[in-house]
Amino acid sequence: MSSIVIVGTQWGDEGKGKIVDLLAEYADMVVRFQGGNNAGHTMVVNGEQFISHLVPSGILQGKTCCIGNGVVVDPAVLTGEIDYLIERGVPVTPDNLKISERAQLIMPYHRSIDKAREAMKGDKKIGTTGRG
Repeated sequence: MSSIVIVGTQWGDEGKGKIVDLLAEYADMVVRFQGGNNAGHTMVVNGEQFISHLVPSGILQGKTCCIGNGVVVDPAVLTGEIDYLIERGVPVTPDNLKISERAQLIMPYHRSIDKAREAMKGDKKIGTTGRG
């Protein structure tokens, strides 16, 4: 079985998601292996716009998707995103969305720590999204 890996070399906004969208139709599975919900990904399918932060975009093409070990998951964001997709007619079930039991959870206190650390950096802050 062959694999295609899309890897970015910057802090985001590189267009990785667009490449994944283009290649997803040829895949059996789309895996998100790292990152979190700090960035959004906008997709247009049949003229309808969808926004995703955690669920891999292959879900819109009926592919099995996996949220892997290296992903940091905010449970509230993930459940909200799943509800949003289901309300829009996208099937999301345990059969087509797999979540690693080793994915890291973002808890409310992580967001507070993130914001406090950024504030302490003053002029040297990096511009965190404050999402944990």
